[in-house]
Amino acid sequence: MRKKNFKFAKGMYYFNVRSGQQNITIKRPVKAEALQAYFSYVEIGKDCEWLGVFNGKKFDESSSPNKAVA
Repeated sequence: MRKKNFKFAKGMYYFNVRSGQQNITIKRPVKAEALQAYFSYVEIGKDCEWLGVFNGKKFDESSSPNKAVA
């Protein structure tokens, strides 16, 4: 796996979209915006992985969200 060339920002929500052998990491400052973007990718059939909100050391709220929560 290739090392990310950026640092995760505290309080931001992240998810990965797998495209071929690449992982594209997407961030959003607000949970509702992050969930909306995440489900947009899922609905068009993209392989997505929810990372959650970064607390400065690790990801919290990292379990995969379901559509009913959004």
